[in-house]
Amino acid sequence: MSEAVTRSLLVMFIAGIALLGCADSLPDRLGAPIEGYSHTSAAINRFSVNGNGGPNLAPYGYSGGQMCCATLPVKWHPGLTVVVEWEKDPDPYAYGRWSEPMFSDGWRKRMDEHDTHYTRHRAVVAVAPYEDLGLVNVHFLPCNQVAVSAGATYPGLPDYPFHYPQKMQEPATCPKP
Repeated sequence: MSEAVTRSLLVMFIAGIALLGCADSLPDRLGAPIEGYSHTSAAINRFSVNGNGGPNLAPYGYSGGQMCCATLPVKWHPGLTVVVEWEKDPDPYAYGRWSEPMFSDGWRKRMDEHDTHYTRHRAVVAVAPYEDLGLVNVHFLPCNQVAVSAGATYPGLPDYPFHYPQKMQEPATCPKP
């Protein structure tokens, strides 16, 4: 090998090593898809995690799909929280008891009145520990309590951090926050 070729290879090697310092490191945070679970008789009309996401949830229901995205750290750390906001319909099947024909003027007036009973909530919620960031699961529980996981495991698996029954009843009185 000639000295010129050796020198060229050495320069390319050193340039390659120098460029490694320019390579992006792994990100500290990533966007993770959001799913929801209602464990109560109320409907969750919409919800968000840190301002994102928000499918509606039927009473005792599962979102049936993922919304995008809650930005969270790739690695969990103590004190990690998210802000969950939601709108709740405490009587989601009321319209089934109304005598007015659906979508008539009378029905719409009743619906407008019904909408005034929706409640809006906001909670800062601790995120359950996780090894690897995965799907963000939001569980809506009685007494406007919320639980959040964000790992690479799913409800029903033994390593999932929560094991709530799908149907939970509201107690007669809820503890004060």
